[in-house]
Amino acid sequence: MKKGVTFFFRKPREGAFSIENLFSIVQQQLQGQIRFHNHYMSCHSSGLKNRLNLLREAAKNHKGLNHVTGDINFITLALPKRKTILTIHDIESLERKGGLASHLLHFFWLVLPVKAAGKITAVSEHTKSKLLQKVSVDPDKIIVIPNPVSGIYHYTPKSFQKEKPRLLQIGTKYNKNLEKLIPAIAGLSCRLTIVGKLSESQVKMLEQHKVDFINKVGLSNEELLQEYQQADIITFASTFEGFGMPIIEANAVGRVVLTSNIGAMAEVAADAAMLVDPLSMEDIRRGIVELIQNDQLREQLIQNGLQNVKKYRPEVIAARYLELYDSMSL
Repeated sequence: MKKGVTFFFRKPREGAFSIENLFSIVQQQLQGQIRFHNHYMSCHSSGLKNRLNLLREAAKNHKGLNHVTGDINFITLALPKRKTILTIHDIESLERKGGLASHLLHFFWLVLPVKAAGKITAVSEHTKSKLLQKVSVDPDKIIVIPNPVSGIYHYTPKSFQKEKPRLLQIGTKYNKNLEKLIPAIAGLSCRLTIVGKLSESQVKMLEQHKVDFINKVGLSNEELLQEYQQADIITFASTFEGFGMPIIEANAVGRVVLTSNIGAMAEVAADAAMLVDPLSMEDIRRGIVELIQNDQLREQLIQNGLQNVKKYRPEVIAARYLELYDSMSL
């Protein structure tokens, strides 16, 4: 009989579907090998009343193996330990809160859930390392399983437009570092496509620096793929990430990447990106100029990317999850 896995997902909300997309890719690969049931929580994780309801809901709906896919870490407290897996995507986002909120998040989203789960998966070695700094836990309990790249991302050759290259920036949140990227490209002959809602201050900065830009919001997966295909350079100089999906998506399509030389970005990119100091506007500019001017380097990074992305193909990542599910079923 095939093993059964219940995947627990946060209540869907507009604009937040990255976790759902990732595990949909894994499940597609595991069709026929496991029986899975997706349970989407009935309310958002906000306020004490809702969270108590979520705990009760989890307790009533667990069956077979339980995989808490992220964001609602605390529901592991209502699930049987030896049959529960928790995936942790990043730690840094929890560190931005101050005072009592920070201590509560640390306790209820990290300390207690990590102790309550039988196994933890982290999406990068960086995330595992950060978790071990925050929580006292046996390192062997934490298994690193990276995120898979969607099968829709495939190599699409394109001539590089040196006269006015098209830069693609994925994301506009504080950690995506637009405030350093914008002045870094001021005066360069390029066009910046930004995916994600811009704040008023970001629009003002773009206008002040006379950056030629397009802003796109609410793209489908297919539309986002088209943006990658039309781009010349992917910029992703984040200040922190738990993983860094745009790096491997760009690798898969065959576009050169500029990303940060720290944390998960450097780990995921390996030798398949131009690495820069995300806190240095000058270094970001240097990296972009070098990618524009140095044809040989650019082509080498693209070829490296096509090799790098093989580690993140859906069948590779799904096989690692299946191995984990098998070990938990013994």
